[in-house]
Amino acid sequence: MSSTYSVTEAQSGFPALLKEAEDNLVLVTRRAKPVAYIVSAERMAAIAETLEIMADPTRDAGNAKSPGREGQIPPSLRA
Repeated sequence: MSSTYSVTEAQSGFPALLKEAEDNLVLVTRRAKPVAYIVSAERMAAIAETLEIMADPTRDAGNAKSPGREGQIPPSLRA
């Protein structure tokens, strides 16, 4: 669940906003347009870890097709 606050509301209630951000995503808006999200340190660490995993070029290496096997018919399917 997320909560939305204007910049003015966020400034005046910053300690409470930080407390809420420990459990929820908090959106801060200016003139009804999103300008920032406040997330807990734990959630940000999880996001950073996910981004690192997704950026790893070897992540999909195990799923790559073996060279030279494409187009071959497995013996069990040959007539």
